[in-house]
Amino acid sequence: QVQLVESGGGSVQPGGSLRLSCRASGFTFRNAVMYWYRQVPGGKGRDLVGYISKSGDSTTYADYVKGRFTISRDNDKYTMFLQMNNLKPEDTAVYSCFTHYGVDDYWGQGTQVTVSS
Repeated sequence: QVQLVESGGGSVQPGGSLRLSCRASGFTFRNAVMYWYRQVPGGKGRDLVGYISKSGDSTTYADYVKGRFTISRDNDKYTMFLQMNNLKPEDTAVYSCFTHYGVDDYWGQGTQVTVSS
């Protein structure tokens, strides 16, 4: 079955960096657009962070992460990455990867990122 497993979250000081990974299985990864979302504490739902094309040659970001976050993927390793630099306290959230494959939506379990001094 389709599985998405995030890793790499943790606690970091403002201005620091983290690299999240999303390991996929159960489907043909190179055929799927992949997304990162986040849910901030007390938030009503998940907010789109950005997404990457099937080949990895195109990325799109939310305005609030542009210039700080970079999404990439390794199709041979069935893995997507989120490099987060210059982290701010307002980036504190649970980060989840997502894909729509076939007729279904799939979410990972999420990984907590906490930015605090």
